[in-house]
Amino acid sequence: MKLFSLPALVTGATVIASLSQIGSCVATSFHPKTAVFSNPQTFKRAHHVQNSVLDIPRGGEVATAPSSSGMVSTLLTSLCDFMSGAKSDTIVLLSTTALVAPICKQLGVSNILGFLAAGMALGPNGIKGGLISDVHRTELLADLGIVFFLFEMGLHINFDTLMSMKNDVFGLGLAQVLLTSSAVAGIASLCGMSTAAMIVLGGGIALSSSAFVLQLLKDKKQLDTRHGKSSLGVLIMQDLAVVPLLVVTPLLAGDGDGLGKAFASAGVAFLMAISALGVCAKFIFDPLFDAVVSAHNQEAFVGLILATVLGMSFLTEGLGLSNTLGSFVSGMILAASKHKEKIEGEISPFRGVLVGLFFFSVGFEIDLGLITSKFGLVASIVLGIMALKASIITGLCQLFGLTLAESQ
Repeated sequence: MKLFSLPALVTGATVIASLSQIGSCVATSFHPKTAVFSNPQTFKRAHHVQNSVLDIPRGGEVATAPSSSGMVSTLLTSLCDFMSGAKSDTIVLLSTTALVAPICKQLGVSNILGFLAAGMALGPNGIKGGLISDVHRTELLADLGIVFFLFEMGLHINFDTLMSMKNDVFGLGLAQVLLTSSAVAGIASLCGMSTAAMIVLGGGIALSSSAFVLQLLKDKKQLDTRHGKSSLGVLIMQDLAVVPLLVVTPLLAGDGDGLGKAFASAGVAFLMAISALGVCAKFIFDPLFDAVVSAHNQEAFVGLILATVLGMSFLTEGLGLSNTLGSFVSGMILAASKHKEKIEGEISPFRGVLVGLFFFSVGFEIDLGLITSKFGLVASIVLGIMALKASIITGLCQLFGLTLAESQ
């Protein structure tokens, strides 16, 4: 197959010739008083260079028309300056997001791996020091992705379902957090670490990423299986365990006198958040959604969903709790609503894009240079953590009635 056909070459030559003629006409007839640019800033960017290509004729002088290549070069430079920063970041991220999913499907791998690899390539440790200029802005969008993802997960679980999972949440989940954190703290103690380091490492390593695990279970259609529900119960307890960990961590640098007060404050904040969510569930959500649906306005319906998810996540975050807790509970509240299916359909498209940005942001933090320079140490630590957590969870799952296959 020929790369260029004759009609295409003729058309291209005609366009270039036309651009040259237009450029010459504009250059020879231009005068500031008759300029047709509606935006002076646009004109300034396009034509103001250090050595102007256009001199206004004075006293019989003849204007010199710039070459078409000069004008094209100036316009391209102006375009590059305009597209730098947030605009180019947005285009690169959205374009990559659109390409990753079909490529991963063709390769038969999870989208998560594709997003992580793309994040490593585009982030500050990637190609040419990073193609993304503002990583912080991307991380803010990624946080929204996790909020909407946990909201969608909450839509699949109502309070009756949660109560039926109490053994997984308060039994299996609590045991996993306590045993794993204790084991890691013991290892840290043998390594000569301080008490503060033992608590932080033990609590941190005992936790897992809800977004990673739930996305994998969803991709494999295993959320409704026995091990899927047990995994969800463990993740819920881990999210709840974040609260005391966040309370204790800032106090470890001090003398610990404020520990009781901090826990009391966290308890009050938790009760306030649950009370506010309960009031919204009983008196606000249903009437609002009924009114908006009766108006048959899709924009208003989507706006109400956004306000609900973000409002509840900001509420819990403002009270010192996790923002994902608010979005998850609000999803559980709306799971009992008659508008559940319509809500799921509206949030699914942009939720997927935002979750993709979350995995991008995780990839931004992976430093391949550090990993390769200390590969043996990094590999040993990762394999050790995986072996420790896998052995603890496998043993606990069998104690709580799961088979060996389900436990693994």
